[in-house]
Amino acid sequence: MGAVIKVGMADLNICKAPDVITTLGLGSCIGLVFYDPVTKIGGMVHYMLPDSTKVRNNSNIAKFGDTGIDELYRRVIAAGANKSRLIAKIAGGAKMFEVSGLSEVGNIGARNTEAAKLKLKQLGVRLVAEDTGLNYGRTVELHCDTGEFYIKSVGKPLKII
Repeated sequence: MGAVIKVGMADLNICKAPDVITTLGLGSCIGLVFYDPVTKIGGMVHYMLPDSTKVRNNSNIAKFGDTGIDELYRRVIAAGANKSRLIAKIAGGAKMFEVSGLSEVGNIGARNTEAAKLKLKQLGVRLVAEDTGLNYGRTVELHCDTGEFYIKSVGKPLKII
């Protein structure tokens, strides 16, 4: 097995086989991965908010779905991934807090999930698997040798998508 590359909150990075790329504790955040099954180049972004245009202090591009996914896409292509072969998988987008009424805070996970799907459509990248929603946190790993996306949650069996 290769190195384990850690992606923090509001962070992104790329990896190549045999490396594994991982991020901890996705709640309402989304962990989105791109993967090219031939070159075995992948990448992950852990973003917190769907849309940078709604926020004044938006200098950290990895914090937002729109800019973070664009930047990750740019980096995996620059590393040698092929646009037409690229696939995407997402996890997270949980509803971590019960909020009364139609609060923006309560629905941030769903909005983060929608942002991923919208951006992937714009980029023309297929979303092949997802594990989103519900009310628990997730830790995820992309295994660049196989393209398997491991999802670990406390008290739940390992899920591989």
